[in-house]
Amino acid sequence: MTTSAATLDIVRLEVDRALREFVDRQRPQVSAPEAAPLISAAEDFLSTGKRLRPAFCYWGWRGAGGGNDPAFFNAAASLELLQASALVHDDVMDASDMRRGMPAAHRRFQSLHEDAGWHGSAEQFGLGAAILLGNLMLIWSGEMWRSSGLPPAALAAAQDVHDHMRTELMCGQYLDLLEQAHGEGTFDSALRVALFKSGKYSVEQPLRLGLVLATRGREPWIDRLCEEYGQCVGIAFQLRDDILGVFGDPLETGKPAGDDLREGKRTMLIARTLAAASPAQAAQVRAMLGDPALDASGVDRLRQIIQETGALAACEHLIQEYLDDALRSLEHAPITSEARTALAELAVAATSRRT
Repeated sequence: MTTSAATLDIVRLEVDRALREFVDRQRPQVSAPEAAPLISAAEDFLSTGKRLRPAFCYWGWRGAGGGNDPAFFNAAASLELLQASALVHDDVMDASDMRRGMPAAHRRFQSLHEDAGWHGSAEQFGLGAAILLGNLMLIWSGEMWRSSGLPPAALAAAQDVHDHMRTELMCGQYLDLLEQAHGEGTFDSALRVALFKSGKYSVEQPLRLGLVLATRGREPWIDRLCEEYGQCVGIAFQLRDDILGVFGDPLETGKPAGDDLREGKRTMLIARTLAAASPAQAAQVRAMLGDPALDASGVDRLRQIIQETGALAACEHLIQEYLDDALRSLEHAPITSEARTALAELAVAATSRRT
């Protein structure tokens, strides 16, 4: 039987290969040697990642009868370029310093400017270069999808899904900015942001993409499965991300401890905390959340309040509920038994991860 680790490894090896080959093909197109740092930054950023989105896409493809076609992995790997683009831009918007255990792209380019002793603002140069890097990888994601080698009929059938997924991601990013600008929100508003920014884009749409590529059509059962399974896993995935953003080990998450607290992210975890907090606890959370200078003792105090209010336990309970609902949705889905097992294991892996 396939294990969850093997389920991911099957995809990771092929996606890694496809990304390396694609980036290598881009090098001759960059005629200006001064632009080489953009390619290097993209290469380094793409060298890591969980590859969950291609994995959900792959098991949708296999579940509907698709085989181990190298062209499919090219198409699935384009999702990693889209994800990389979103993360680079996300780090700019959040003013994050680290990503995947490395300096965030804008900090990397800022250091390049500082080390070279160039004129002007190193910080502004870093921000501009990171935006361009994100745009470059967004362009590449479309190119890799179109040039994957899959039959034109399959790509045409799935094009609407691919386009809609990218639009949802950008709108979700805007909703996230809006949520922070509005200040304190409700659990429902944070859930809506999580669904559009991460849930649909991380699970539901990649799964739908794989199913439609294989069937070359949007049969009713496909949308039903993607909504029932995909949205449940997607929300649970984001809830786990919220928890890791506060309680995760920096050595495993690749980001400083409590970074989400310093950035003032209005996550479902924070919304649940404020809803259950005493007036004194709520005042402390509001005063400390979003303070870039928040030190270790401040992080510990906020963690303590989150636990004391029962918000952490409540979110863990919700993760399990969403996971249980997702697993039930697979029981009668008209997909191969191999894919049913793999998707169940992927759901567990995505919602119980530590990175």
